[in-house]
Amino acid sequence: MKHLNLIIHGKVQGVSFRMATQSVANLLKIKGFVKNQPDGTVYIEAEGTAVDLDHFIDWCQEGPENAVVENVEQIEGEFKNYRNFEIVKK
Repeated sequence: MKHLNLIIHGKVQGVSFRMATQSVANLLKIKGFVKNQPDGTVYIEAEGTAVDLDHFIDWCQEGPENAVVENVEQIEGEFKNYRNFEIVKK
């Protein structure tokens, strides 16, 4: 199991990115959270197997239908053992 911090750049707010991310994370058994940042990016902390995280990152590079993802920053972090995947509202 590993932990990744992801920063999604592009047109990623106002396009249901967080809700879609939660759905995909639940399908892939990814734990963590997603939240909008004041600078217009979306921040995700994701934990899961390397294979599941690879699939999750592949999805993040596309995002939901109306998103325009320009870049996905990936930073490995310390495993926090999240129990589910949540949308943080502020």
